[in-house]
Formats: sequence, C-alpha cells, structure tokens
Amino acid sequence: MAGIDDNRVITVLCASVGDRPPHLRAVEERVTVRYCDADGLQDAIRGAHALLLWDYFSGAVRQVWDHADALRWIHVAAAGVDKLLFDELIDSDVVVTNARGIFDRPIAEFVLGSVLAFAKDLHGSHDLQLARAWKWRETRTVAGGTALIVGTGAIGRETARLLRAVGMRVRGAGRTARDDDPDFGTVVASADLADHVGWADHVVVVTPLTEATRGLVDATVLAAMKPTAHLVNVGRGPCVVEADLIAALNAGTIAGASLDVFSTEPLPTDSPLWDLPGVAVSAHMAGDAVGWTDALAHQFVDNALRWLDGRDLVNVVDKRLGFVPAHPVPAHPVPGQDVSSNDATPGRRGERPAY
Repeated sequence: MAGIDDNRVITVLCASVGDRPPHLRAVEERVTVRYCDADGLQDAIRGAHALLLWDYFSGAVRQVWDHADALRWIHVAAAGVDKLLFDELIDSDVVVTNARGIFDRPIAEFVLGSVLAFAKDLHGSHDLQLARAWKWRETRTVAGGTALIVGTGAIGRETARLLRAVGMRVRGAGRTARDDDPDFGTVVASADLADHVGWADHVVVVTPLTEATRGLVDATVLAAMKPTAHLVNVGRGPCVVEADLIAALNAGTIAGASLDVFSTEPLPTDSPLWDLPGVAVSAHMAGDAVGWTDALAHQFVDNALRWLDGRDLVNVVDKRLGFVPAHPVPAHPVPGQDVSSNDATPGRRGERPAY
C-alpha cells in the first residue's frame, strides 16, 4: 500500500472551506488532499492529479482550466454533469466520474409521492385546510394509471419498478425505440415524444441535460398530452421549456405539474410557477434523502482507493454523451496504464443508458 509520501494530490472543491465532505480519512492517509472553495481553486488545482467536486454545481473548473497542469480525473458528487462539461474538458484525456446509483431510489420514491399527491389531490387538501374550508371531492386511483418515463437510465428504471409495484402501467422514452425492455416493456423514441405522451396520465422527466434533451418537452409535446395529465420533472429544468409549460398550465392544456428542477435555481420569487393551480414546487431535493452526503463521500472514497491502487474506476462518464453509458469503458486515469483489455465495470453489466 502506498504511504502518505505518494506524490499524487487530490483537490476537493467545497462550497466553503469549512464545508468538507466526511469520511475521507482513508484517502488523507495515502495522499495529499487540498481543500478549497471556488476562490482558492486556481491555486489548489496546480499540480493536482484528481479533483472532487463536492460543490457539484460549481462552474469554477472552467475558469481555472489553464492551471490544471497535472489533472487526470474529476469526480462529481452528483448524477448530472452538465454544469461541469465544457469543450476543453471534453476534448482532454481527463476522466470524469459521477455519483450514479446514489439517488436512484430516493428520486423514484419522490416521483411516486408526486404521483400519489396529484392523484389524491393532497396539495388541494392542504390549501383547503389552510383556508379552513371543508370541501368533499373525488380523487383518482393510481392502480391502472399510465406513466411515460422520459429517460431510461438507472433512475428511470428504479422509478418504473416502483410505479409498477403500485399497479401502474409504465413505458419508457429513450434514444432508441424497443419492445423488449426488462423494466419498461415498451420504450419509444424521445425524438418522437409528442406522438406518445397522449397515452400517459403522468409524464415523468428523469433525463440528464444534454444537447438532445434540452427543450425536449416543449409546446408541441405539452399540447399532445391529455388535458388531465400530470408532468413531473426531476431531471433538469432546461429539459422542459418553462415558458411553454406556464402557457399550457394557464390554458388548461394539462392539469398539473410537480417540479423539482427549474431553468433558474433558486426559482425566482416572481415566477408564475409559484402560484399556478395544480403546480407543486420543491427545491431540487428529490434525491436528497437523509444520509445522502455520507453515501456520496463513501462512494468517492471507494473510487479514490481504486484509483490509488490502479484499479478501474466506476461510473465513468462518456463526456460527449454527458452520462454513464450502458456498457462503460473502464478507465485508469494514470499515465502509462493500458485499459484496452479491461472488462466492463463491475456491477454495471446490462444497464441501459441514462437517456
């Protein structure tokens, strides 16, 4: 085992220097770990071989890229990497990994909760309670309802399994149409989304943000949905054209939306989405169940020890696609190591792309 005199350096970008990830002792015992905030990243990135983006929404890496003279690996403590990727990084040999797997079940549960809250009008009941108004209504059952899950990666698959467990019929929408998917059964092409959303009572967006998914749910797609339908977005805000959604909600084109992500975050106080009937707003928290920061830290430590020991990293992102593909290519982000004969990353066999 290498000692503390290992000449590799890991820099950890935090929102503030005091906001350090827990559980990194096993890494600190082996290599030099530098902690910094965005203001200190320019100095801390010099000579660093790896970078942990604990402040996962930071755009600071692009600003200091010219100073990243030894960088071989970046780990993002988030599932989405859209805030990180830029042309120079994409074209470089720097390996990017992400937090795939940490958020699957929490987000799936959040979607299920959103579906149930919409079907049972729980938000309406809360509003009536605040007004001390007794108003009897009928609500819907979710069993036998339909859900089209836009995004067929790990989060989408966990969501499909959970919705099916309560009796819903589920389909997926992804890059390639197919009829024999183990979790969705039928997968339709996202490029043809407007042709398929009319089937669904609930349209659930779980895609990462890529060039293919930006603006995917637009006026055409919204107009093709049932007037009783419910949109859930737990992917990325720009996957839905916000102005088109506001217009559709105002016109009654769809019945409601549960939104955890937005084009601008925090959601501006003057956004119409705060007050529109049928809209539930949450603060980009669908995956943040109790213990999530511990899980993120342990995941990084596992990957860092793999890196230090010369083993394959897990959750290697295809930087041009913007997500971890179905059959990722293992990577050793250390010069001189040959990965051409390595097997697929353990535990990832048979998984579909995130989009």
